[in-house]
Amino acid sequence: MIILYKFINNYFLKSNFTQNHFMRTVITNIKELLQIRDISILKVSGDEMAVLPSIKNAFLILEDDCIADFGSMENCPIATADISIDATGKVVLPAWCDSHTHIVYAGNRVLEFVDRINGLSYEEIAIRGGGIINSAKKLNETSEEQLYQESKVRLEEVMQQGTGAVEIKSGYGLSVEGELKMLRVIKRLSQNYPIKIKATFLGAHAFPTEYKDNHSGYIDLIINEMLPKIASENLADFIDVFCETGYFSVSETEQIMEAGKKQGLIAKIHVNQFNAINGIAACVKHKALSVDHLEILTDEDIVVLKNSYTMPVALPSCSYFISIPYTPARKMIDAGLPLALATDFNPGTTPSGNMNFVVATACIKMKMTPEEAINAATINGAYAMGISETHGSITIGKKANIIISKPVASFYQLPYAFGSNLIDEVIIEGKRI
Repeated sequence: MIILYKFINNYFLKSNFTQNHFMRTVITNIKELLQIRDISILKVSGDEMAVLPSIKNAFLILEDDCIADFGSMENCPIATADISIDATGKVVLPAWCDSHTHIVYAGNRVLEFVDRINGLSYEEIAIRGGGIINSAKKLNETSEEQLYQESKVRLEEVMQQGTGAVEIKSGYGLSVEGELKMLRVIKRLSQNYPIKIKATFLGAHAFPTEYKDNHSGYIDLIINEMLPKIASENLADFIDVFCETGYFSVSETEQIMEAGKKQGLIAKIHVNQFNAINGIAACVKHKALSVDHLEILTDEDIVVLKNSYTMPVALPSCSYFISIPYTPARKMIDAGLPLALATDFNPGTTPSGNMNFVVATACIKMKMTPEEAINAATINGAYAMGISETHGSITIGKKANIIISKPVASFYQLPYAFGSNLIDEVIIEGKRI
């Protein structure tokens, strides 16, 4: 609690200070400055993903919450600095952009972890009343204040691990008040922390027990009661649906996407986690910003995604934790597609928001190169949240969100030493975390 108080107190002290003073941070002698981009680059696809533009022996200047200048040390301007950082031997890169999380939840699902070890599948646990329904029961029994207190600890943890922008979903309320409670907590987090947070309404995460045999009744509740209230309070940026066998069908998903669009919410959809049911084609047709999971992907799905507006998002630590196939990244990138990486941080299938582990797992298990994985976790992750004009690369005018590594042999060491904490410092919106 003392550390938490100091963090919040320092944040507000710095916020008040910068209102009256132009805060300049100058970082020099950077071993390698990664992911330098022109402002026009919003995502990278196919072969472009293997290219990670960088400058060796570099400097970086941050002014207030934005990137002001960067380049080779031989061209470093003589500038006064409020904070000077010598990054000799260290790599600097943009903070991670985690475009798919469920950080706001109550309690945990530790017992289900043991059930899986003992042989039960995700579907079998759900049939027994576990899974999403279990989380919904806990959430609806938890006060909004308690939910906020539990969730902010997780948010602080991912910030310390280098995440500088995050999408957070509702979806464990499965009731009007439960969903609104989650979205209000997400909004409060975004107001209290120096990190970009995008909110997604996921009322269509599962069918509550009382609507198990009345799908149309629950969808009516989502469309006619939840959505208007969410829109009136401006609580969400996106709408999501768990499009999967045993959950929401493709036609039900389309119905909810259309209703969300009328309320100004762009679609970001869970699809193809366990089965390919032609959901991706429906998402592309409705101009979904992203389709997430994709552990099961057909050739037809890849064709549909080519040259579309929609960003495919892989969640490798989910595959790791529940022992399901990994998204076929090599096949997708070789076919010319873009790909983003995210954590899926949630209590049941991925109780970790560590993007460093995600990047390493993508390299180790999905055979992505470090360049591809870093692109997927930065610029493409930003695209999957609709913020790549302000986040995801070292670009003049973008947010001052950076990771400074400990001394390393090269940036390849970041995924190679997957169990080590190689982050020396994190700066989010110009503030040292």
